[in-house]
Amino acid sequence: MKILNAPAVLGGFKTSFTVSFVWVGSMVLLPLTMLLLTVLQLEWHSFWQIIFSQRVISSILLSFQMALIATLVNLVFGTLIAWVLVRYSFPGKAFINALIDLPFALPTAVAGIVLATLYAPNGLIGQWFAQIGWQIAFTPIGIAIALVFVSFPFIVRAVQPVLATQERALEEAADILGANRWLTVRKVILPTLYPAIVNGAGMGFARALGEYGSVIFIAGNIPLVSEIAPLMIMSKLDIYDVKGAAAVAFVMLVLSFAVLLLFNLWQNYLNRFFVSK
Repeated sequence: MKILNAPAVLGGFKTSFTVSFVWVGSMVLLPLTMLLLTVLQLEWHSFWQIIFSQRVISSILLSFQMALIATLVNLVFGTLIAWVLVRYSFPGKAFINALIDLPFALPTAVAGIVLATLYAPNGLIGQWFAQIGWQIAFTPIGIAIALVFVSFPFIVRAVQPVLATQERALEEAADILGANRWLTVRKVILPTLYPAIVNGAGMGFARALGEYGSVIFIAGNIPLVSEIAPLMIMSKLDIYDVKGAAAVAFVMLVLSFAVLLLFNLWQNYLNRFFVSK
């Protein structure tokens, strides 16, 4: 039995596989290998001392908490906006559709400066919250807002094409059979969207987890308060603690990969359970 066996009629599988493997190895595996080699230069007790320090644990937990909050917010509003853009026609639809991709094109540093300006205590929006004693910028709330902004398009763009190809006949059949709107959404529409929603949520979560440029301006980088893991890594690099930064980066890499793997397995399960039926 051949390991490399062309799955399609067209030839060239071995060549394309080799090129793909070399490219992935050079672009992904090689940098990760260098990271691992840097971490291995640390003694075990030094590695665990870095990882289990209060500041590092706080930054990692804050990163995952804020990424999760941003993902849940985008899950709701991203799916809703995708529904509106696909199912309805209205003036300015093309403009709004193009606006969705703005976080992809806008430099994250610019986004951070704009958000910090808006939500600072004397900012256009922040001043109103300051009057009731709420501070947005330089707190975890500001981090969550920044992460929502940069990861927002992933859900919308993942759900849109699935909604566009969804058969309206199934909804009409459910309506004829007496199903109300909520039952139709829950039993007919959402099951076919679940894999796309999970896919978009996974990509958005990964994007939020590794975000640095927009957060640095609105977070304030206050240890144990508003310091996320990417800021923690940069703080260590600023004092030339390369090995310490590599240790934190390695832990974040392992945890992020585990989460992305779970998202991938979940999506595959939903594809088999809902879409294939």
